[in-house]
Amino acid sequence: METTLLTKHRILAMPVAERPLIELNKVSKAYDVAAGKFLALKEVDMQASAGEFVAVVGKSGSGKSTLINMITGIDTPTSGEVFVAETPVHTMDQEQLAAWRGRNVGIVFQFFQLLPTLTIAENIILPMDFCNTFPVNERRARATSLLEKVGIAEQADKLPADLSGGQQQRAAIARAMANDPPLIVADEPTGNLDSVTSDAVMQLFANLAAEGKTVLMVTHERDLSRFFTRSIALADGKIVKGTNGGSR
Repeated sequence: METTLLTKHRILAMPVAERPLIELNKVSKAYDVAAGKFLALKEVDMQASAGEFVAVVGKSGSGKSTLINMITGIDTPTSGEVFVAETPVHTMDQEQLAAWRGRNVGIVFQFFQLLPTLTIAENIILPMDFCNTFPVNERRARATSLLEKVGIAEQADKLPADLSGGQQQRAAIARAMANDPPLIVADEPTGNLDSVTSDAVMQLFANLAAEGKTVLMVTHERDLSRFFTRSIALADGKIVKGTNGGSR
């Protein structure tokens, strides 16, 4: 009896495994086109954990952008389930999705998309203003801290047009981090950068993953594979393989 109780106690005391930060179950997405229904995603199952830096690769039309749109709540699945940090993203309406995305997802684009009439610091403060995530009197200091993190604090009061492409992309990464989201999604963020600048930007993303963020990146650039913990390849709306990445 004593042995049984001890064994039972030990089982109950074991830590419960955390769920993946991203979890897709049988996710399909159909679009209406002239020829009828087009299936952009076909019953995709996928998981990604905190601290992973995952590349999403595949030819044009393979479903990469659609997959990212499902995870970020930019679009909703036709069928299946999408969970991010245990939130059922697939069940929310557009208003709920916008509020959720602002606090939980940082998005970095290929063409930066910094507002040209705002300074770099103001661009980073803007997401905090929208989501009211930090006290007003702390937002400038947080923006400065994030700019220091990406190595361009001295550019805080300049307009985006005064910065190089690499500096603008660093600013865009800082903006994506403004509300301290658990998930960072990047869509071809090095597509307009030279190889040296690309490596520096990729290292910033790798550092974020090392700090516990989940980083998901759409890319065509195979020579960057050493930065990723693993890659997910899509073809015709299906995941065809997942591979471990290189050492960081």
